[in-house]
Amino acid sequence: VQLVESGGGLVQPGGSLRLSCAPSGFTFGDVAMAWFRQVPGKEREGVAAINPLGATTYADSVKGRFTISKDYAKSTLYLQMNSLKPEDTAMYYCAAESRLWLSLTGTNYNYWGQGTQVTVSS
Repeated sequence: VQLVESGGGLVQPGGSLRLSCAPSGFTFGDVAMAWFRQVPGKEREGVAAINPLGATTYADSVKGRFTISKDYAKSTLYLQMNSLKPEDTAMYYCAAESRLWLSLTGTNYNYWGQGTQVTVSS
């Protein structure tokens, strides 16, 4: 099982980025997936999650600005991030688990990507 993130980078406040996560080694439609982020010295934070039924949930800090989605044709998970703020700066990780749950709790996921850095700065 492998998860590969991409799409991070440097963006100005108010800008947008789209992160991608391409999983391999399991059936894309059967897994719960999520995005987490972490800043050095702080706890990992669940950002957005989507379950195999398509239900989604978001951290309060990103509601209305971030959108999680799955493209089944490309077997790819996305995180569209709009109206980015400096406090969104972090390493972003994709996570997956073969369950039906909808969870922003990191310990509920056994499969993780290597992360992609997002920096929001002027």
